[in-house]
Amino acid sequence: SMSVYILENKTHGNKAFSNLNEGYGKVLRYGAYSEEVLERLRWLNGGMAATLGKAIELSGGIDIRALLAEALHMGDEGHNRNKAGSVLYTAKLAPFIAQAAPDSETAAKILKSLGDNALSVLNPVMACCKAMADAAHNVEGSTIVSTMARNGTDFGIRVSGLGERWFTAPVATPKGLYFPGFTEADASGDIGDSTITETAGIGGFAMASAPAIVTFVSGTPKDAINATLEMYEITIAEHKAFTIPQLDFRGSPTGIDIRKVVETNTTPRINTGIAHKEAGVGQVGAGLVRPPMEVFHEALMAFAEKYGF
Repeated sequence: SMSVYILENKTHGNKAFSNLNEGYGKVLRYGAYSEEVLERLRWLNGGMAATLGKAIELSGGIDIRALLAEALHMGDEGHNRNKAGSVLYTAKLAPFIAQAAPDSETAAKILKSLGDNALSVLNPVMACCKAMADAAHNVEGSTIVSTMARNGTDFGIRVSGLGERWFTAPVATPKGLYFPGFTEADASGDIGDSTITETAGIGGFAMASAPAIVTFVSGTPKDAINATLEMYEITIAEHKAFTIPQLDFRGSPTGIDIRKVVETNTTPRINTGIAHKEAGVGQVGAGLVRPPMEVFHEALMAFAEKYGF
């Protein structure tokens, strides 16, 4: 078992959970499995988790939504680029880690681990997005997508007004940039649950706030802006908390509507890490991908059947 972050939606009272982030490359969440990976997990689950838990309690809790909103103004998009957010997260916790750690050596090791990992805040952010999206689930008559996830073979969505039913279809392979020594031939199909970020209106939907992300996932800064602009066509709202300086502080496009996806023939944009197709290797790159259109067609047909349209 692993220690987890607990994220609470203070408005609706629901909670979501996520483990601690391992970093890039050879990590368990991308299929790597070796003594090096296990040693890292033991450290995260042992001294680091215990001290972090105490530090978060001492802090009174961290407002991840507010932190994320600030990070979007500093060049992050909340999914594949979390450099600013991870710095903010480390800075907020640093004085409490110093208090909670059993000794200065442990405190220094934890702070170095958080500071060296540009994805430190990603897991709390994902759980935050999950807590927000879950609050929008099971709304009678709603056509809003409340979950997107993939497992390397299938991509699935849930729709708020259609209960616990999943709509699935085969995943695509991301197009992107690869770590040295790897190519597209090494890539697994799209994988992971981090698409909850796009579900909540950040990640690929907020790429305009993070022009530098194209050096990691491919493309140009103009492509990043166009990605966000396109997503306004398939969503129902602009996020009140997540605003984008490059678009005159317009709220990020939020609330994927299956009707708009089908009507415009436009699927959500997702930026994502790329896992190796063979177990045991880990992350080999990062790129861009879209869900299969079939899941939105199927969901809309099911919605029409349920509600008699």
